Amino acid sequence: MKIIMLSIGKTSVDEMMDLFTVYEKRLANFINFEAKYISGLKNKNNLTPNLIKDLEGTQLLSYLVSSDFVCLLDEEGKEYTSKSFSDFLETKMVSSVKRLVFVIGGAYGFSEEIYKRANSKICFSKMTFTHQMIRLFFIEQLYRSYTIINNLPYHNE
Repeated sequence: MKIIMLSIGKTSVDEMMDLFTVYEKRLANFINFEAKYISGLKNKNNLTPNLIKDLEGTQLLSYLVSSDFVCLLDEEGKEYTSKSFSDFLETKMVSSVKRLVFVIGGAYGFSEEIYKRANSKICFSKMTFTHQMIRLFFIEQLYRSYTIINNLPYHNE
């Protein structure tokens, strides 16, 4: 199974990107992981939030294939503990899922088309974080999950 993090925009803070790269390298020991970044829209100050979501949604959909299991990182999603998230991943590993795609939307969230395409939604917190931070939180939890699955001493209960 391949795991893809699909995200609108890029990380502009070097320190966050450095930390992301640390976890990306660690994950290489466990899974096939890829981070894909879709460029943000240009001149979006002249666009409505709904139009921005629709245009970003079109971009996101162009990266997906019909067999992908798509999981949105969304404030209305299911909340997991680190252990239950690792159980979720393990379930997907033993099923027929070839590509598990976690999607981080833009500042206004997701279009209706993306919500319709999604198989699942996960909420990391009811609080709001920058998209740069949530990418880092996501990859750390992904790494943590694989250490749990492999009984390694990273996670303490």
